[in-house]
Amino acid sequence: MMAIYRTTATRRLATLALCAGIAVSGLGIGAATAQQADSSPVRIGVLTDMSGLFADISGPGAVTAVKMAVDDFGGKVLGRPIEVLSADHQNKADVAVSLAREWIDEKNVAMLADLMNSSVALGVMELTKTKDRIAIVNGASTSVITNEKCTPNSIHYTWDTYALARGTANAVVKRGKKKWAILQADFAYGHQLANDSRRFVEAAGGKVVSDIKHPINTSDFSSFLLQAQSSGADVIALANGGADTINAIKSAAEFGIGRDGKQQVVGLAINLNDTRALGLANAQGLLLTEAWYWDLNDETRAFAKRFQEKFGKMPTSTQAGDYSSTMHYLKAVAAAGTLDAQTVMAKMRETPIDDFFAKGGKIRIDGRMVHDMYLAEVKKPADSKGPWDFYNILETIPGDQAFRPLSESACPLVKK
Repeated sequence: MMAIYRTTATRRLATLALCAGIAVSGLGIGAATAQQADSSPVRIGVLTDMSGLFADISGPGAVTAVKMAVDDFGGKVLGRPIEVLSADHQNKADVAVSLAREWIDEKNVAMLADLMNSSVALGVMELTKTKDRIAIVNGASTSVITNEKCTPNSIHYTWDTYALARGTANAVVKRGKKKWAILQADFAYGHQLANDSRRFVEAAGGKVVSDIKHPINTSDFSSFLLQAQSSGADVIALANGGADTINAIKSAAEFGIGRDGKQQVVGLAINLNDTRALGLANAQGLLLTEAWYWDLNDETRAFAKRFQEKFGKMPTSTQAGDYSSTMHYLKAVAAAGTLDAQTVMAKMRETPIDDFFAKGGKIRIDGRMVHDMYLAEVKKPADSKGPWDFYNILETIPGDQAFRPLSESACPLVKK
């Protein structure tokens, strides 16, 4: 009875004080409520492909990278513990949006990370805009994320189809391969990568003579490759990713495509684990554009070593981007002193990224994180000095050249 009485009496005093315009902080009511709220975890949700064709690009390694960033940050922000949630979206946008909605509504998740798969990323971006949370895209790469589909709540961090297409198309056409057949995965990412590639091929003086679509997660590429081979193209360009890219390149090798010097197979989006799965014997000579490589310098090698010790593999550029972007987010939250999405976004945009992933990286108003990209060539087996020594870096592409300029942007946030 005494506890009930004290509570009732306290409420009456608080009511009287409020009516009289007197502060009630001395009663400990507001302070207790704030303290209770502040003790709850700050939650980050990693939505990725855990078991499908993109799992090696991000997947479980993305979760490891985000957790490493949280641990390196100290495990707390704003005096609250940081908790990392993760889930497999199964490469289905509806599943991803449902999971993200549940996390936001029931777990109060503040930031959604990785977002492998372009349709997944676009769906979750719209949700985070509505719910005023933050989405940081590393896995997906369609360039519409920072173009016509941009939002004030989303960031595209690692790479995009514009940068991948520009780097590889320019390099290949300049080497005299001007007639292209593009083999594209039949979904948003594949379409955008093919469209961006066509633009740069034509701008460099080349021509797309054949455009062939294939279903996502295709196991047999024989008919698609034979169609491309018979087109008379100098280049068979693969606008797909993950297991689709691996299967297509292996099939091309079985058919002898690219071995006679008449046609060249080009992967428009190849990552470290794709190259490892292919083997240097199959992948040697491939030109590709990458956002990051573990063997660039001492800083990249140091991070890669720590990641490998935890995960058993070297990090892909996507996984490295997951770490870097999570760390940048947490630093912005600490500097802003709040989880308010727009305040944190403003702090992230005004703060340069200077770490092992990027030097002088900058997040623009359209959400694009601008940083250097790299043109690489896959080494011959005899030139490799170790199990992860895959690339010769041929060219560094400055960020302001690699990504779509704001003057060409269709993002409604960009003022022209």
